[in-house]
Amino acid sequence: MAEIKDPENTIVIQLKDGPVVIELLSDVAPKHAERMKELARAGAYDNVAFHRVIEGFMAQTGDVAHANMEKDYNPGRAGTGGSDKPDLPAEFSKLPHDRGTIGAARSQNPNSANSQFFINFKDNHFLNGQYTVYGRVIEGMEHVDKIARGEPPVNPDRMISVKVAADA
Repeated sequence: MAEIKDPENTIVIQLKDGPVVIELLSDVAPKHAERMKELARAGAYDNVAFHRVIEGFMAQTGDVAHANMEKDYNPGRAGTGGSDKPDLPAEFSKLPHDRGTIGAARSQNPNSANSQFFINFKDNHFLNGQYTVYGRVIEGMEHVDKIARGEPPVNPDRMISVKVAADA
């Protein structure tokens, strides 16, 4: 396992191929980091599908309303929902959307991020300053690279479990 400097600000996502360890950037995007921890601790991300996975771009997940593959999964609506929490204000920074960074998914409104996020497969600098970066994969990117592609994927992969490292 990667060296975890701050277990309270580290997320471990269990995928079918192994764990993905994410360092949350709570100093850069505190509201987004806090939301991810809150939803992880509630178990809201467990069994949620990767509903939009584009080769050479990113893997998107986190629709806790419509993409839980164990409860009311609706592939036609996956990606249209969020949590029952209020939307978050944008926390744009100078951090680039590099390979392995976590970005907050949102609608056209910059202040509409809620529970959905994406993991960049490659450097996607055209997103810089438009989407909040609030974490980075520090171990397990090879597992992210194996997520089934599609919009939506025919047989989507899921986040089996999502935990805050301090609670594991």
